Amino acid sequence: MRQGELSLAGFLALLSLYLMWKSTELPIGYISGQGPGGGFWPFWLSFGMLLSCAAIAWNWWRGRSPASVSDEPLMDAFGWRTVARVGGGVVAFVALIPIISMYGAICLFLVYYLRFLGRHSWLLTLAIAIALPIGLFFFFEGAMYISMPQGLPFTQPFFDMMYDIIY
Repeated sequence: MRQGELSLAGFLALLSLYLMWKSTELPIGYISGQGPGGGFWPFWLSFGMLLSCAAIAWNWWRGRSPASVSDEPLMDAFGWRTVARVGGGVVAFVALIPIISMYGAICLFLVYYLRFLGRHSWLLTLAIAIALPIGLFFFFEGAMYISMPQGLPFTQPFFDMMYDIIY
């Protein structure tokens, strides 16, 4: 646990520094008459993450967190199985995006995660797995004008119907 806590804090601190550096390619300050620059939120959120990593490392050094004084292993067999199941679901989700669209992949991932990993009822699972992708479609495509990957041509009738609702 001790090693895992410090290693993760160090990794996230390096990631924070990289994201801060990369976000400075865009303006990170306030632009008069326009609002925050394109790099504003990525920079300051990464900075906040860096401060959190520093606080974790400080508490680890002082021995103030339960993990910093624990000799227990980072994860037991159940923890590793859970990581494998969730990670496998995420890999499948990403692999399905170019085939069944971003929204179809979200729907299937939610069914897998809620029903099979979370053991929620079919009613709750289907309600969320159908409503959330549709809500995301209207948010991104209708309100934000940001197109998400639409998959192979067999998904086009769904998108045609949804675009008819928007326009």
